[in-house]
Amino acid sequence: MLYANTTEKLRQLETELKVHGLWSSVPPSTEAMANTSPFSCDAMPFENWVQFIFIPKMEQLINAQNALPSNIAIAPMAQHAWNHQPQLHGLINIFDELDRMLSEQ
Repeated sequence: MLYANTTEKLRQLETELKVHGLWSSVPPSTEAMANTSPFSCDAMPFENWVQFIFIPKMEQLINAQNALPSNIAIAPMAQHAWNHQPQLHGLINIFDELDRMLSEQ
């Protein structure tokens, strides 16, 4: 059930990013993808981190039936990145729900 619910949240994130024009057809550079700072924040926009690092990593965990992270707090970063854009508050809410769901497992 947790895998299915998490997959649903990932699909919601993808849909919302696309609706708001934040889904990119061009991946970040190899250097940006290798960045180790939290959320790769000094190498790429947060939405690129979500699309090219977070979603694929979570999908890998789900597909391999590996344990999902249980101590997760992405919503605060989403709020930091998008709070000044009311049209993106739905994205923040999805991360809030995802954080809560994974933390309760």
